Amino acid sequence: MIKIYQRNIIYSYLKNIITVTIVFLSLSFFLNILEEIKFFKNTGASIQYPIFLTFLNLPSIIYELFPFIILISTQLFFLNAFNNSEIIIYKNFGLSNLNIIKIISLFTFIFGIFFIICFYTFSAELKHSYLSFKNKFTDDNKYLAVINENGLWIKDETKNYINIINAEQFKNDLIENITIAQLDNNFDLVRTLTAKSANIDNNNWKLFNVKIHNSKKPKENYEKYEFFSNFDRSRINSLFSNLSSQNLYELSILMKDYKKLGYSTLEIKGYIYKIISLPFYLMIMTLIGSILMYNGKYNSSKIVVIIIGIIVSVLIYYLIYFSNLLGTNENLPLIISTGLPFVLLFLASSIGLVSVNEK
Repeated sequence: MIKIYQRNIIYSYLKNIITVTIVFLSLSFFLNILEEIKFFKNTGASIQYPIFLTFLNLPSIIYELFPFIILISTQLFFLNAFNNSEIIIYKNFGLSNLNIIKIISLFTFIFGIFFIICFYTFSAELKHSYLSFKNKFTDDNKYLAVINENGLWIKDETKNYINIINAEQFKNDLIENITIAQLDNNFDLVRTLTAKSANIDNNNWKLFNVKIHNSKKPKENYEKYEFFSNFDRSRINSLFSNLSSQNLYELSILMKDYKKLGYSTLEIKGYIYKIISLPFYLMIMTLIGSILMYNGKYNSSKIVVIIIGIIVSVLIYYLIYFSNLLGTNENLPLIISTGLPFVLLFLASSIGLVSVNEK
């Protein structure tokens, strides 16, 4: 059962989280709506579209910024506790410095679990709606790429044809067992191409073992055939790899589809690991924020300590980012590249907690 002083600590800490989140929401809204207004500038759309899209995009922005929100909230919690002598009151209840940090760190970890289950799912759904709605105002609705259990599907509009492309396998720069249906502007079938494989390293695809079926001409066979597409490997990846618009269940389905295609699942696994590791990330930020404030409580300029905390949080972000990159680039096993930064940060925090306990 939660004791009164524990409830007061959690309530006070949660108040700071809510306050900082509102500040970040306001700033994100202002900055994002400027981007959306710029995007719709030449479309003739009314102001309601930028506002609507901004609201759809805000939850995913807050999700990405939440570790920073937690660190600043932790610093503000201790700043208020020091200024209002609440730390002395807590100590009168028999709480040590470590006990206080333990309470808010455990709360943050549990909060992080619920944050993934509820808020991430919510933000992913809105992000999907955001991308779908925004796509209507771009040329990308002419160029679509999807992966499902039936393989890779591409819709590609060129000067003369609308190409519907299906490939059963996708491995690095090669797609295999390809069928291309070429339609005219009235969506009537003009001809069909089948190929054993194709190199899609650039826009001029190199097709191998090609058969061309045209109702007005005899069947044509080619060992090699050059085929122009608006897609290359990088563009295909960019169109269907926005993982933040998919919830954990959808990510797991996507990973199964990638495996069937023989396509690398490292990027999806890395993103799933990133989501699952969020509670540890939030707890680390809580520990670091606590250590900085305890060590800087005698500093007359608390704002300097908070600025240092923000700088440290940015450095931690890049440490985690580059470590994850080592995993997705296969320089390290993915589980190690995901967990290593948190192990190192926890060890560093443990050293800092020793000094905090002595204060």
